[in-house]
Amino acid sequence: FFAFTRTKMTVGHGSNTMLNDGFQYKLGPPDSGFSLFLADRTKKVHFIRHAEGYHNVETAKTGTNKCLWRGDKPAQEHPLWDARLTEKGIRQAQELRQHLATRPSGGRSFTAFDLVVVSPLTRTLETALHIFGRPRTPGLPAFMDPGVAPEGSVESKMPSEMRVPAPRMLVREECRERWGEYVCDGRRPIREIIKEFPGFDFSEIEHDEDMFYEDARESDEHCWDRSIAFLEWLNKRPEKCIAVVTHSSFLRHLFGQFGDSLATDDKASLQRLAGNCELRSIVMCSHGNKEKNTVSRRMVPTRSASTVSTAVAE
Repeated sequence: FFAFTRTKMTVGHGSNTMLNDGFQYKLGPPDSGFSLFLADRTKKVHFIRHAEGYHNVETAKTGTNKCLWRGDKPAQEHPLWDARLTEKGIRQAQELRQHLATRPSGGRSFTAFDLVVVSPLTRTLETALHIFGRPRTPGLPAFMDPGVAPEGSVESKMPSEMRVPAPRMLVREECRERWGEYVCDGRRPIREIIKEFPGFDFSEIEHDEDMFYEDARESDEHCWDRSIAFLEWLNKRPEKCIAVVTHSSFLRHLFGQFGDSLATDDKASLQRLAGNCELRSIVMCSHGNKEKNTVSRRMVPTRSASTVSTAVAE
């Protein structure tokens, strides 16, 4: 079981960003309007929807998602297959990067993350790259990374410049967009994607080809289920400050399962549709399942592995 607590939010740089970063508890008996959580059962997770992609532009222009249907050709031949960011989208990501560089957190004048988890679709990988910059080399200990404090920060002007290791950027299939029907929500083979994003850790992706995309839209039930499986996986991570770069429908299916005990305004803020490059920060608390030794896997490929081996050989 999990609980989400919405932290104080403010609008800035086109994003919703978390303040009061020293948050650890909300407290009190059930009729007080508060909750009490043990700090070691909480984890800050900063969910970020990808910045504007070309598919967003096309659907806004046409007023319908029909432009994302494959038509008579294979989905992979559609120009919006695994859609990329627009120039505006790149600027949105850069603006969020600038905001994080001046947003106080953890006793510093900027925000740094221990781990960035990224969907394997191109637009989320591009968003993560423009927000967080160079990832830490997979397998390299944080103390060996040469990262420094953001340019212009208080810490960067100190006589002994503070080292700030680049975050590990781990690519996970579980936080990808709800797949099927719309060509933008399929992905290219990992053998192609990995060349564009050196330093991203693809080691936990199990299939080169997209084994999940099909003409039928992933069911709501399956998307709800895998979003909770993703929380279970996050809950087992040792990091305490994590960013997740993902998608609007995935977030809608995740957040829609929480908030029944929140005030009306907070529930609406948690569950509303995320904008492009919006940062929505929550504190996750696990109730009694932190020590579970296994994480359930709820990602079942919709195609056979033989399809992959044939495609790789070509």
